[in-house]
Amino acid sequence: MLGSTLAFALMQICVKYLPHIPAHELILFRSIVSIVLSVAMLQKLGIPLLGNNKKVLLMRGIFGTTALLLFFYTLQNIPLASAVTLQYLSPIFTALFAAIFLKEKMQIKQWLYFGVSFAGVALIKGFDERISVTFMLIGICSAMFSGMAYTCIRQLKYTEHPVVVVLYFPLVAIPIMSVLSYLNWVTPQGTDWLYLLLMGLFTQIAQILMTKGIQSSVANKMISLKYVGTIYALAIGYLLFGESYGIMSLLGIAMVIAGVVLNFKCSKKDE
Repeated sequence: MLGSTLAFALMQICVKYLPHIPAHELILFRSIVSIVLSVAMLQKLGIPLLGNNKKVLLMRGIFGTTALLLFFYTLQNIPLASAVTLQYLSPIFTALFAAIFLKEKMQIKQWLYFGVSFAGVALIKGFDERISVTFMLIGICSAMFSGMAYTCIRQLKYTEHPVVVVLYFPLVAIPIMSVLSYLNWVTPQGTDWLYLLLMGLFTQIAQILMTKGIQSSVANKMISLKYVGTIYALAIGYLLFGESYGIMSLLGIAMVIAGVVLNFKCSKKDE
């Protein structure tokens, strides 16, 4: 999960350097790289491409595609750390869906810790004029769909290879994003092509590592490690994009991280 978080951070840098390319077009290029790499890996391993539980795999692809599209919109329009922090509310939704559909147990104090994280998000929004209500809601919806996708990944633990799970993202995304890109196409120029290629490579690595991480333990515990990405985002935003935050916004980000760290420790004691 930590390796996945680092790879996602590198992907986010590429997206921030491509603000002029529509989000759906970025996902199209990312999906093309992913499907080529995934098919090559599965053929080398001799694993059937379409997997066993096709219904849940398809749902994972739909939820994941929706989540990433919304996340890319926030990445391109609000500060990096804020976009990442909003999307990283996904553990709350993952825990909720895992409790409902996978019957994983949650303690009351764990929900209290998640409440601290949500309060942190409210604090970030309240003291950062660069974040509109619209993009805050888009970020929260992205986290919700990510939670749905992660719950599907958890359910596929015993039936599917991680690369098969990853493959279903581009299988769903390519047809949808092709139509959207046709309606609003922007031709990449110069170094755009390099960033697009790196974006696809980093995302592929991140998706495979994330899938293995989620499938290795209970969903609500492993997903919590994604919050390390908030630290990456703060550093990257400041060093590469000149993004700065006030004391109250930083306090909000700290609350988000603290809530998840406390939840992680609580889960570890119950293991």
